[in-house]
Amino acid sequence: MSHNATSAAFYPPDLDFTSLSWVEKQWMNWYIYIGNPVLATGLMSFLMHELVYFGRCIPWVIIDAIPYFRRWKLQPGKIPTPKEQWECTKQVLFSHFMVELPVIWLFHPMAEAFGMRTYQVPLPGFKEWAPQVAFFFFFEDMYHYFMHQALHYGPLYKHIHKIHHKYSAPFGLAAEYAHPAEVAMLGTGTIGGPILYCILTFYGAFSANLHIFSMYIWITLRLFQAIDAHSGYDFPWSLQHWLPFWSGAEHHDFHHMAFTNNFSTSFRWWDRVLGTDDKYRAYRKRVQAAKAAKKNASKEELDQMEQKLMAEFEADGLRAEAEVLRATEKQKTQ
Repeated sequence: MSHNATSAAFYPPDLDFTSLSWVEKQWMNWYIYIGNPVLATGLMSFLMHELVYFGRCIPWVIIDAIPYFRRWKLQPGKIPTPKEQWECTKQVLFSHFMVELPVIWLFHPMAEAFGMRTYQVPLPGFKEWAPQVAFFFFFEDMYHYFMHQALHYGPLYKHIHKIHHKYSAPFGLAAEYAHPAEVAMLGTGTIGGPILYCILTFYGAFSANLHIFSMYIWITLRLFQAIDAHSGYDFPWSLQHWLPFWSGAEHHDFHHMAFTNNFSTSFRWWDRVLGTDDKYRAYRKRVQAAKAAKKNASKEELDQMEQKLMAEFEADGLRAEAEVLRATEKQKTQ
């Protein structure tokens, strides 16, 4: 028996290859070429993650280097230097290989135990993966909100989350710039939704088993969301201007600048319902009021006014961060 025949043994002999799309045929060819579904899935998943993450970050690196785009920079006075970009990249790569690679590799056998499909074709269509991805977004956002708040608790902040707050004006590459423990803790929300979905499907709560292809769509969208939220830019065409409940860079940038408020990732509703956007809304209200009061002011004057407000809220954030660190030290001496 040939190598291809052996490695294709997991496909049913009555599969109609002529009915498959080009993407589905390439999907099959990958699994047949590798010959081992577990190895093929793990390798493809990690490569996909790296290509999407750095592929989405590169445009933001280019934008940061072009002065024309500063007009949409949320904190225009803080442009990441090449050295900062490189230091950030090294930490991100360390987390990718030391934390995310093992998690990615182990996720698939665990999820498959609850019925997740990997090598099977045909691939799921929009009607199947869209509600699944919507569920993953909701679950991850809820999980991230509460876990993120926990990471602002004294010891967790000082020893883990403080690394991510190194940049008060975040940039694309900094989306996964974090302590390895934080990568694992917050990453649980990203894979937790799919695992929960698989478990519920296993016990009959959902009718459609999850396919790893749907997982790839979810991971791609999640990475785009995280990187864009850390980009530091608010364009007129940014998604939050079309979906008012979407978080986006304008929402998350304030969290880095002012330390507190805006703990969620994709959506704004948890912060709004639970009141953890009060300082953010006060800031936006003051900016709008100041601009309304100075209708005839030049752009330079308006920019100076907004810079002054930014400095005020950032100073409040630094005081809040210092208080958390002082409380942690006080606990250690008691």
